[in-house]
Amino acid sequence: MPSPSEITVPQLSRLIGLPGAPALLDVRPPEEFNAEPLLLPAARQMPFRTVASWGGGYAGQRVVVYCRDGCEISQGTAAWLRHGGIEAQTLAGGFRAWREADAPLMRINRLPERDTAGRTTWVTRARPKVVRIACPWLIRRFIDPQAAFLFVAASEVPAVAERFKATPFDTGHGLWNDRDGTCTFDVMLEEFNLRTAPLSRLALIVRGADTGRLDLSPQSAGLLAASLGYSRMYRDDLAQLDAALPLYDAFYRWCRDATDETHS
Repeated sequence: MPSPSEITVPQLSRLIGLPGAPALLDVRPPEEFNAEPLLLPAARQMPFRTVASWGGGYAGQRVVVYCRDGCEISQGTAAWLRHGGIEAQTLAGGFRAWREADAPLMRINRLPERDTAGRTTWVTRARPKVVRIACPWLIRRFIDPQAAFLFVAASEVPAVAERFKATPFDTGHGLWNDRDGTCTFDVMLEEFNLRTAPLSRLALIVRGADTGRLDLSPQSAGLLAASLGYSRMYRDDLAQLDAALPLYDAFYRWCRDATDETHS
């Protein structure tokens, strides 16, 4: 049985992707991280030796720290965080236990460079409908919870991307676009190695709604209708994004936990 300062792989796997999930910190030393340059979904690599200087940035958050095997590096880092009043646990068995459980691991070679605040920055066309809300949901829940999103006129995307070091998506520029009959959401799952069964099920719903192929999934028509409704409820794109994130949370929980449940 894990101690109160530990969380198990099954316990953590049920939290990742949900609103309010703990912040995940990978504190493997550089030589260990470089040997296996993968992260748990939504995790951030941080230097354990300087935890006293950066730990305060996690005040008020729940944190899970992991190293290679869940021993002294992660436990020492978590203890420092708790010393600062932060609710911090370690992952029992660490990165090795997560990998051996065949839990999802995120490829980082596609991860955009972070800004001075530690965020990735993304840019897309204004007035989002489906995939330009779905992709920010995926990024916030599984890739970078602190990500910033810039919604601009379509003609200004390349210039904004260059001047503000932002990564374009679903704009026809760069890597993150529709590909071979799939949509940008599918591409992100593939490139970041996040194609789990629930996310793949959600991707089918998103693809159907985004491409107008409503036969792909019975739920696609509902997602499209809700998305068009949100686009008319909000003039501010960021307000629309904030309002619509819970819709995708609900679809994800259905995809993960409730597909066999019926209602009569």
